[in-house]
Amino acid sequence: MLRCSVIFSYYEKRYFIAKYETMTRTATTPPAWLAYTCLGLSMSLVGSYVALSKPLLAVFPVFLLALLRFSIGAIAMSGWLRKPATEAPLSRQTKWLLFLESFLGNFLFSVCMLYGMRYTTAVAAGIIMSAIPAVVAALSWVFLKERISWRSWVGIGCAAAGIALYSISKQELLVNANQAMEAHSTTSLVWLGNLLLMGAVLCEAAYAVIGKKLTDGIGPKRISALINLFGLALVMPFGLWAAWSFDFAQVSLSIWGLLLFYGLAASVWTVWLWMTGLQTVPASQAGVFTVMLPVSAALTGVVFLGERMSAMQMLAFGIALLGVVLATRTEQSREGA
Repeated sequence: MLRCSVIFSYYEKRYFIAKYETMTRTATTPPAWLAYTCLGLSMSLVGSYVALSKPLLAVFPVFLLALLRFSIGAIAMSGWLRKPATEAPLSRQTKWLLFLESFLGNFLFSVCMLYGMRYTTAVAAGIIMSAIPAVVAALSWVFLKERISWRSWVGIGCAAAGIALYSISKQELLVNANQAMEAHSTTSLVWLGNLLLMGAVLCEAAYAVIGKKLTDGIGPKRISALINLFGLALVMPFGLWAAWSFDFAQVSLSIWGLLLFYGLAASVWTVWLWMTGLQTVPASQAGVFTVMLPVSAALTGVVFLGERMSAMQMLAFGIALLGVVLATRTEQSREGA
């Protein structure tokens, strides 16, 4: 009789612990509209700091810029590394997922993107990168067993078509395409550039899928801090090598200020917003919000860099944003029902 009471007490305690964890997770999970806002803001920030990072790349080598970015993030998020009382200790599998999230989403994506652009055209790059929403959905279906409705697939198709149309419609990209084809016609490495960009698409898609898996047990702030720490460790040898011969005295105060914004936006704000949205939104739907990256980059160019947007580009953005509406409308309709 005493043994039965002990067993009952044990399972009763486990039940209340599990119920408390579920209630805590539900209380901290944002509603759908807020999650969509976080995802949209995250990709919009990415597009903005990508457009404004051209002066930084003209001053800093790539790996040194990455080292400074992760260092700024590590300092800013040092208080986010501590484990909250409501979270379980990191398992071995979770640690590997955190490493892969940083390795694929930060390190390998950047390598594939930067070196891929050397050997292919900007138009081809835009068309290949337009496949990100579809690849995210496919990986979500395979690894996360997410059910994707026909309306979501239509939305994903509109998002991909809009990004591809935008890439083709940029006249300056067509000029760069011809120049790049002439420059690399003798080396015959265009196929390698396209292959590397396809690798970048897979890395970005894996970033979304792994991020969704991580949000099941870790809060967005701690995920952001841990991913940044892994990124800092990965890039540090290359960044220190680049810093050894770099003249920091030549950097102006305005560039340092832009670097601070870049570090906070790239390492802190965008990742935290993205992981916050993933707490609620399926990864397949979150991938559609990548269309906000070229939209915000183009708007930043128009507002701050004096660029112009053609009617074809505005049509392309309209199609891409229609994809976002279709994909997210599915989830909102289910909640309303």
